[in-house]
Amino acid sequence: MLTGKDLVARGLRPGKWFKQALEHINTHNLEGAALEDYLDARKPAPTIPLLTQPVFFHENIRADTPVEQANIDYVRQSMDQLMRTPTVVTGAIMPDACPAGPLGTIPVGGIVVARNAIHPGMHSADICCSVMLTNLGAADPKQVLDVAQQLTHFGPGGRPEGQQFALPAEIEAEFRDNPYLSSRRSLAMAREHLGTQGDGNHFLYVGVSRNTGDTMLVTHHGSRGPGALLYKQGMKVAENFRRVISPETNPNNAWIPSESEQGQQYWAALQTIRKWTRQNHLCLHEAVAGQLGAVAQQQYWNEHNFVFRDGDLYYHAKGATPMDPKFLPDITGPRIIPLNMAQPILIVEGSTTKTNLGFAPHGAGRNLSRTGHKRSKLGQTNEELFAEETQGIDARFFFNLIDVSELPSAYKNAEQLQQQIVDFDLATIIDEIRPYGCIMAGDWEQDAPWRKKKRAKDAARLAAANGQADDSALANS
Repeated sequence: MLTGKDLVARGLRPGKWFKQALEHINTHNLEGAALEDYLDARKPAPTIPLLTQPVFFHENIRADTPVEQANIDYVRQSMDQLMRTPTVVTGAIMPDACPAGPLGTIPVGGIVVARNAIHPGMHSADICCSVMLTNLGAADPKQVLDVAQQLTHFGPGGRPEGQQFALPAEIEAEFRDNPYLSSRRSLAMAREHLGTQGDGNHFLYVGVSRNTGDTMLVTHHGSRGPGALLYKQGMKVAENFRRVISPETNPNNAWIPSESEQGQQYWAALQTIRKWTRQNHLCLHEAVAGQLGAVAQQQYWNEHNFVFRDGDLYYHAKGATPMDPKFLPDITGPRIIPLNMAQPILIVEGSTTKTNLGFAPHGAGRNLSRTGHKRSKLGQTNEELFAEETQGIDARFFFNLIDVSELPSAYKNAEQLQQQIVDFDLATIIDEIRPYGCIMAGDWEQDAPWRKKKRAKDAARLAAANGQADDSALANS
């Protein structure tokens, strides 16, 4: 009777298939050529190892300070590990590059090109994070910002009943027809989260065109709950493939073969999420313009956190603005690159060059993590920092709680980033939207239930410790 040890001795890789194979072999008393033929037909395909050397990637970035150099060094180490993934053929990093996770994870400002493979971890949970611009002509910027503050929605969750936007029937039908999107929870979020902006670095910005003096409305957010659910499912499917076909690959870089049924369905789901996200922007812009009685004279948008396809090549852009028209067949205008709340938003044009792979930066990027930045500002109150860094602009936080990690100093130097865009020939700046003001979520988690509970526990622990100290002092007196 053949055993699992016998199969291992033949150089076969153990797995779930062993049990069924052994039952068949022993039931039919297979041996000799019949046994060899059966094992050849049943054994798993050889696993795909990591590449022995990282694939070359283009560096469109330079350091002007030691902190920036440390940031670049970490990004470079991450890319060196990532670029050994078997599917990868080339890559690039932009001037806004910064870490987005442990070593080996695609950085913000990174582009990774893979053949016949979609890597969910390389577009991350905020699928299709994007920006939309609407030209409102001679509208008063303050009035635009006031109306927008009444209509937009920041923070967790979705809009309550009675305040929800209608989900277009075409988009809902695509959700229902795709197994990645058709769950009751996904459909509920598709309705409730429409017209919401989330938190973090997402914003609603009002400014004035340098070229024309027209008032511009710009929003920045992604696919919210529906996109996060798709990402979670995509990572599970990719992990199942990774365990079988390339167990050496970092789980963050697992992939779904694009030609598989799961890959085709995932690609279709990404396109539906893209449509939903564009509608998410559009309903806010239309609502603001409608309440103002303004006519949109110009409107365009672009994502900067997505997967783009060119034949059998899949361009994973984690915070990088697509410049080449082949990536955006529905493009209606130039591209949008925001910097920080106190700086102009750049309007750019461009194409594929020798080093950019058809992309430009998506924003200013960071040199320090949110926590690291807050630590660097110890000694100043939130109010002092806010007053100092928002002079001359009408900056608002939706929850009236200052988020220090979103103030201008949390980001890389905007002027240096613009200069690197020029120096590395990444794009041509054709206009600037100069800031009047903006709205961001703010530190809504400050009063979140879990944080209140933690503060209460910490206070109780401190009180108990002080009580024990008092008892000890009395005992020793």
